[in-house]
Amino acid sequence: MKKGKIIGLIVLAGIIIGGGIFSYMWFMPHRDVQASPIDIEITSDKLVQEYLDDAEKANEKYLQDEGDSKILAVTGTVSGIEEDMNQQKVVYLKSGTDAKVSCTFTKETNPNAEHLKVGDKVKVKGVIRAGASYDEDLEMYEDVIMEKCDVLK
Repeated sequence: MKKGKIIGLIVLAGIIIGGGIFSYMWFMPHRDVQASPIDIEITSDKLVQEYLDDAEKANEKYLQDEGDSKILAVTGTVSGIEEDMNQQKVVYLKSGTDAKVSCTFTKETNPNAEHLKVGDKVKVKGVIRAGASYDEDLEMYEDVIMEKCDVLK
């Protein structure tokens, strides 16, 4: 009977510790990209080209050791504006190739993108979620995807 109690206590301790770790990770505050300083300023042309030339090297440059993206300020010309299913603005910045930089705004920063028009030159602050690449099966370019974006003045 003693052995069963010890095993029960070990299992209970494991559940409590696991629940504590899960709660900590789940409720941990998200990084405030707009309040954080910019790590790198770059043009949309250069950003896309670096990913097309060598994605691994670009990831080393633009991702932090923990895997989070560094905070970028990307300058480019607006080539398109859409709204996604979450009513978030998505602004596309031209590059020298068919790939673009896709900048998804947040509900809080959406109003700052309302005044943008195709052809405007802008500087957008955000973080990278995916780099540009060429999909040989589909024979098309995939865009650099940035999120948590806002227009810098």
